Amino acid sequence: MTREDVAAAITRAHHVEWARVVAALARQFGDLDVAEEAAAEAFATAVERWPADGVPPNPGGWLLTTARRKAIDRVRRENKRDDKQRQAQMTYDVPPEPLGAIDDERLRLIFTCCHPALAMEARVALTLRMVGGLTVSEIARAYLVQEATMGRRITRAKAKIKAARIPYRVPSADDLPGRVAGVLTVLYLVFNEGYLASSHESDPVRQELTGEAIRLTRLLRELLPQDGEVTGLLALMLLIEARRAARVSRDGELVTLEEQDRGAWDAALVDEGHRLVRERLATRQPPGRYQILAAINAVHTSARDVRDTDWSQIAALYGQLARLDPSPIVALNRAVAVAELDGADVGLAIVDRLRDQLAGYHPYFAARADLLRRLGRSEESRAAYDRAIELTGNSAERAYLARRRDQLA
Repeated sequence: MTREDVAAAITRAHHVEWARVVAALARQFGDLDVAEEAAAEAFATAVERWPADGVPPNPGGWLLTTARRKAIDRVRRENKRDDKQRQAQMTYDVPPEPLGAIDDERLRLIFTCCHPALAMEARVALTLRMVGGLTVSEIARAYLVQEATMGRRITRAKAKIKAARIPYRVPSADDLPGRVAGVLTVLYLVFNEGYLASSHESDPVRQELTGEAIRLTRLLRELLPQDGEVTGLLALMLLIEARRAARVSRDGELVTLEEQDRGAWDAALVDEGHRLVRERLATRQPPGRYQILAAINAVHTSARDVRDTDWSQIAALYGQLARLDPSPIVALNRAVAVAELDGADVGLAIVDRLRDQLAGYHPYFAARADLLRRLGRSEESRAAYDRAIELTGNSAERAYLARRRDQLA
């Protein structure tokens, strides 16, 4: 087995086993810090040993056993004389926990971490770190904050769980509606990280993340079939995932929606996404954020050619979304649609008003660069492309932006 094969095996194991290892350790030791650090040490040990020793027959069991030993060693080193040490001295076998309303380990862990006692941003950030396995820097980029700020936010969330003695337990069916908003945010952000990875150290598109987010959202819809936002999020994911095969060229460059080969889209996923959007429209209930985003993507994927895109409908949907979510990112997306309707100068005027709010957000500079290019303002466009490239971690996106910059007169 080559080192590349071993690396692939470790990547698969991390994706499949991280949540199970963290959940088992958190139940046994009652401490999320111990669980996370021991799990991380176990995977680090795998990176060191598997290339020499080979991948074990049961990678998940190996990781769990190694992580438990790491956790016990840590507790002993800290000389804690409380329940944690007594638990650490128990047998490695953890009594099975009642499944409650959810029988999927990862989804159960997401609901468990999304405790309503925590502020929404804190519970989402904590869950992305503990369950999704996203790095602190990846989570920080999703929230447009500094890595140190996000690190402190996650640390405070874990400290509150400990200080308030919030139990680590599987939520009941009655708990689900109160936690679903946080769970949806977690799944959406995990999907986004897979759809366009923020780190230069990973593949441009991380199919293991988008696939897992879709799988968990399907399970969530089975639990809460009447929740419109759950259905909306699933439709949104499917309509975006349908375009995955057309999103990166053979040369490793991002292919924008207007340049994609629409014949390469997954027709079955497009059809399913459209069906779910129609299902929500038929209820005549006021749509939420994810339902509107799904409707926008339904408009995009309904057009046989980019020239057939109904930009007036897209702009109207973004206007509706802005009333629910008056964020600068929504305003930026609406500006792009407005530029298609009313001209690049009108869109640019809206974009320029967002500069202070989106100073570290590379799509802002990419959108501004494109509008300036269309207006023939090449030097300003070049500067905006340079800033977008500087802020972009995704290699495919960086290649696309560099090519567009280099095409300027």
